[in-house]
Amino acid sequence: MPPMKRRAVLLGGLATAGAAALPSWAHARTAAAAPAIRDPFQLGVASGDPLADSVVLWTRLAPAPLNADGFGGMPDATYDVEWEIATDQAFSSVVQRGTTTTTRALGHSVHVEPVGLASGREYFYRFRTGGHISPVGRTLTAPAAGASVSQLKYCFASCQHWEEGWYHAHRGIAADNPDLVLFLGDYIYEKPSGRDAAEKVRGVFYTDETTTLAGYRARYAQHRTDPNLQASHAAAPWLVVFDDHEVENNWNSSTSPATAARKAAGFQAFYENMPVRSTVKPSGSAIKLYRNFLWGDLARFHMLDTRQYRSVQTSGTTCTPYRDTSRTITGAAQEQWLLKSFESHPATWDFLGQQVFFAQRDGDGDKATCESPDSWDGYQASRDRIAKGWVDRRVPNPIVLTGDVHRHWAADLRLDYYDHSDPIIGSELVTTSVTSQNDSSAPSSAWRSNNPHIKYVQNKRGYVRVTATPDRLTADFRVVSNALEIDPAKALLSTDASYVVEAGAKGLKRA
Repeated sequence: MPPMKRRAVLLGGLATAGAAALPSWAHARTAAAAPAIRDPFQLGVASGDPLADSVVLWTRLAPAPLNADGFGGMPDATYDVEWEIATDQAFSSVVQRGTTTTTRALGHSVHVEPVGLASGREYFYRFRTGGHISPVGRTLTAPAAGASVSQLKYCFASCQHWEEGWYHAHRGIAADNPDLVLFLGDYIYEKPSGRDAAEKVRGVFYTDETTTLAGYRARYAQHRTDPNLQASHAAAPWLVVFDDHEVENNWNSSTSPATAARKAAGFQAFYENMPVRSTVKPSGSAIKLYRNFLWGDLARFHMLDTRQYRSVQTSGTTCTPYRDTSRTITGAAQEQWLLKSFESHPATWDFLGQQVFFAQRDGDGDKATCESPDSWDGYQASRDRIAKGWVDRRVPNPIVLTGDVHRHWAADLRLDYYDHSDPIIGSELVTTSVTSQNDSSAPSSAWRSNNPHIKYVQNKRGYVRVTATPDRLTADFRVVSNALEIDPAKALLSTDASYVVEAGAKGLKRA
């Protein structure tokens, strides 16, 4: 399909569907007891967690998305939602269709998991309820295990404070027509921005800090009204993880600062609003988010949770707690799961999709002082076990993908960062934020001399686009000229820098 036509479908959806003949399935009646509603598809559609024969299809019914009660204007009733998936955007070749139900208990969200789809195939999908028909989304199934894959193009992003900028990064992602999108945390922020009025382009409708299910639902709903974010979701399947702001800033495994009730509310809203499988559905204040996905013989994605099981963050600069072997950022079960995964090598590239900075960042070059307690630097024994794990198990091409820090970074990974000649064992690609600002100063020349493994840093808004082949990986660090400018003709997207990793040869090279 020509890219321009695809983008027109994704951005325009079925805005003109009322002027055309609807398919027969679109005239079926909804549940008899369900009251009539206005257009419920104002939050768009999405897909995610692709397997070789399946992909999650998502939508959420919300005719009044900004209602502070979090119900999106939906009555307390059960609704039938019909879905269909086709091999073409005109739906002349439908391969599956069905009906599912949704209720207020699910925030009237819809998660469909069709099975028996062809592997490595592009599909189009849509929903219908109450006489209303949704926009069209594009998705892909993963290539089968062992299938030869010549190229994978994916984008990854994080940190999109609603108030602090326009979502031009998502406009770029949609235009890239990727095979896959990764979102690495801070999809929402739990409280309004504290920045000056001149640095806020729009306000949150629900101004209280989110602590309840209603609050989290309303916050997600407002984000999903953004047309660029909707287009990005509709362009390709997503793999998502959360970080801290989906619940509370800097929360950890203890009940402080986030209570069990607050975690339960945040996890429930996350599940309701993300295209994830039923295996991710939370149970109270627990959710199993870590999982992996295979893309033929080319790539494997390990999606991690570095928030829910971590030991409480330390503080200060004394290194003893930073290096305490009893402290963990992954928890024991997730660590063993990841190390077990490293024992097999089904793909050329292993990507670790996770939340916080993995490489060491050391300001003074003194091994007796430590910093960055919220990153893997604060859990050095955890980092050592994971890094040594992939070295000992001979993982061929490990690449860590990271969000959180509101800057682009590119870094090589070592076991001993104080020994600048220690062998490179992998690389880390860090995406800047979609909108969230960063006021910290640029690294000094002295800082850079203490951290020669850090190859690149840029304090602009944007995302990272990765093209992987059996021979090499190319990472394009995409930036927005001004995320505070609403006009796309003035908020320009460009590639600030590109880095290459050759398969079998560790280390980043400037393209």
